Amino acid sequence: MQKNVAVVFDSAGTLLHMYRVAKDMGTGQIITGIDSTGLVAQRKGRALIVLHTEPSVVLSADHSMRVSDFIDEYGITIAISCASDPFSVDEAYDIIKGSELRISDILQVVDMVKARCPNIFYVAAGIIVDRNDYSVPYVLSTGGRLFHDTKDTIEKLEERGADIYIASGDSMRNLEQLAKCLAIPMDRVFDIATTREKERIILELKEKYEKVLMVGDGMNDILALRAADVGVMTIQQGDERPEKLMKSANVIINYIKEVVDLIDRD
Repeated sequence: MQKNVAVVFDSAGTLLHMYRVAKDMGTGQIITGIDSTGLVAQRKGRALIVLHTEPSVVLSADHSMRVSDFIDEYGITIAISCASDPFSVDEAYDIIKGSELRISDILQVVDMVKARCPNIFYVAAGIIVDRNDYSVPYVLSTGGRLFHDTKDTIEKLEERGADIYIASGDSMRNLEQLAKCLAIPMDRVFDIATTREKERIILELKEKYEKVLMVGDGMNDILALRAADVGVMTIQQGDERPEKLMKSANVIINYIKEVVDLIDRD
């Protein structure tokens, strides 16, 4: 027997207001207010890589150390958060190993995010790799804090009997903190979810629920928005979004609290 409603949220830009900084490794230029998935989508053959480690471990490393040596010496696991086309972890590692990316490059963008965001919920770092020229074009950092209406939205949805899920390209380390804060069971949290994995999650949930809503704001949500019974795009983050992403949603909302109104209408 199917349950009634499931609501699946992306995290960054949806539950969390994000501040993002990237360093152009070719020019050394620092770029603020970037869309990390947008940088990946700019060119075929790019992928966003996350390092599975605590920030304190990165801070404790020799700042002049090459990131590939850091991965090897500290036994760091890497994962693909999103990609513009199919990409393997081994290929991503080979590209990083062939680069001169240093721990200091990562810390530079992390420090900028920390300085800009008081009351930050978490800080994460990522590396964009490009197979076209076997390069690391960008290293980036993101920091997030809860939108003012996030907790209230989750509570009201649960009061109405909706089951809440998170499907995010972020690491479980960060998502665990978020889920705990919002009292979402960990078996309903999916980490390092690529665009196609988010779609798969939605399709599987549609077998269990009468209605599934996907709430997201980025290009890595596009297939999930299309697959959901109701694809909800939130523009609360305030960044510009591609037209094809906007067209993939059934509903565009200004604030996530409007998801409650969508549930109430049914």
